Amino acid sequence: MTLAPKILVADDDQALSRTLSWILKENGYEVLTVPGGEHLFEHLTTDQFDLLLLDIMMPKVDGLQLLQRVKSDPRFKDLPVLMISSMPPEEATVRSLGLGAADFIPKPFRVRELLARVKAHLRVGRELNQARAEARSRSEMMDIMQEVTASLKPEEIYQILVRRVAHGLNLSRCSIITAGPEQGSGTVMAAFENPMLHNLSVDLRRYPEICRALESGEVVLVRDVLTDPLYQEVRAEWEAAGRPVPTRSAIAIRFALRQQPAGVFFLRTTTDDAPLNEQDVRFAEQVITAAVAALEKAYDLENAVIGQEQMRHLAETDPLTSCFNRRALMDKLEQEMDRAARYATMLTGMMIDIDNFKQINDTYGHLVGDKVLKQLSSLLKREQRSVDIVARYGGEEFVVLLPETTSAESRNFAERILRRVATHDFGEAGHPVRVTISIGIASYPDEQVTDGESLLRLADNHLYRAKTDGRNRFRD
Repeated sequence: MTLAPKILVADDDQALSRTLSWILKENGYEVLTVPGGEHLFEHLTTDQFDLLLLDIMMPKVDGLQLLQRVKSDPRFKDLPVLMISSMPPEEATVRSLGLGAADFIPKPFRVRELLARVKAHLRVGRELNQARAEARSRSEMMDIMQEVTASLKPEEIYQILVRRVAHGLNLSRCSIITAGPEQGSGTVMAAFENPMLHNLSVDLRRYPEICRALESGEVVLVRDVLTDPLYQEVRAEWEAAGRPVPTRSAIAIRFALRQQPAGVFFLRTTTDDAPLNEQDVRFAEQVITAAVAALEKAYDLENAVIGQEQMRHLAETDPLTSCFNRRALMDKLEQEMDRAARYATMLTGMMIDIDNFKQINDTYGHLVGDKVLKQLSSLLKREQRSVDIVARYGGEEFVVLLPETTSAESRNFAERILRRVATHDFGEAGHPVRVTISIGIASYPDEQVTDGESLLRLADNHLYRAKTDGRNRFRD
C-alpha cells in the first residue's frame, strides 16, 4: 500500500482553490490549499509534497517571485511546479518555464487536461526522485559496507550501521536491538541518539512494532503512531500518564544471524521529522541484509579470539590459586628482566614460603591446606599493583615480581605482607588457622644477578636465611 501523492495548491481565488481541491481529491490525491501563497514556505518546510500548483497573479505576493524562490532553494529544486494563470499563455509560459516551472496551465482550465498534466508530472517527478534515490542509495550502500567490513568487532559494526543509516535517512533516532521471537525484553546494542548507550535492557512491550516484527518476521512500517491500531494500547498508556507522544512514525526490520532471528533494526522519527515511507524501508532492508555477513564474520572472529584467550589463560594459570603458574612466571620474568636492562630500572623478585606448611596439612588435612594456599594467593593479589606479578612457584612457594621497585620499597612491601598474613584468619570460618610466611628478596641490578634464573636463585638463598633465622621474617 502506497501513500497518495500530496499536492500543494497556492491560489488567491478561493472558489477556484475549492474546485481544484475537490477535483484532485476525487481523483485520489491528497491536497492542501494555501490561500494567496503567503505562507507557502512554511508548508513546504514542514511537510513533503509531490507537486505544487501555483497561481501567477495574486494580490499580496507575486507567483513568479515565489517560483524563483522555490527553485533557488536546494531543498525544493526537484519539486514539480505547475503554474496557473489568466495571463496570455505565450508570455506566462515563457516566463514560468524560464524560472524552472515544469508546465503552465491557462485559466480557465479543462479538467481532463489538468488531470492529465498533473498525472504526467507526478510520474516524471516520481521516476526522477526514484532514480536519484536509487543512485544515492547505491553510493551510500557502498560507503556503508566499506566502513562495516573494515571493522572487526560486532559492537563497532552496530555503531556504524545506526550512525550511517540515521545520517542517510536524516533520522534523529535509529537503534539495533537484539532479541528472539519469544523474549519479552531486548538489549540495545547501539543507538544513534545516544552513542554511549549499549547493552541496555529494554521492555519490548512498550514497542509493539518490534514485537510484531520479531513474531512475524515481516517488516513493520508505522506511518503515524497517533492513528495506527498497533499503537492503541501504548497510546492509551501515554494519555493516562499525561505524556506527550514522542514518536511520529517507525520502522522495525527483523534480521537473522546464522538463520536464527537475532533482533531488529529500529528506525523512528519524532514530530519534527518527516514520516518514514516505503523507500526508507527498502534502504534500511538493503543495509541490514548486506551487513549480516559482516556481523557473522565479526562474531566468528570474536568467538575465536575469546577461545584463544581462554586457552592462553588456562595454559598460564595455576588451577588451585588462579595465580600465574611456573611456566608463565618464567616467560614474564624474562620479559621484565629485558625491560629492566633496556631502560636501566630496578626489578625485585620475592620468594615466599608458608612456614611449617606440612604441619598444617598433617593437623587440619589437605583440603584445609589447599584453602590456605588459595587464601594466601588472594591476599597477595589484593596487595599487588597493576604492574606486579604473582605466581605459584610450586607447592607452598609463591613468587612476586615488583618492577621499578627500589630496595626500600620492596622491604616495606615485605613487612606489610608479613603483618597481613600473621593477623589473617586462614582456614574454615570458626576454625581459624594461624599462618606465617618467610620471604627472600633479590633485586636487579646486582652483581650476582645476570638473568631471571639467577634472580630467583638469589631470592631463594635469602629465603633460606629467613627460615634459619626463625621464620616469619624477610631477608635480602
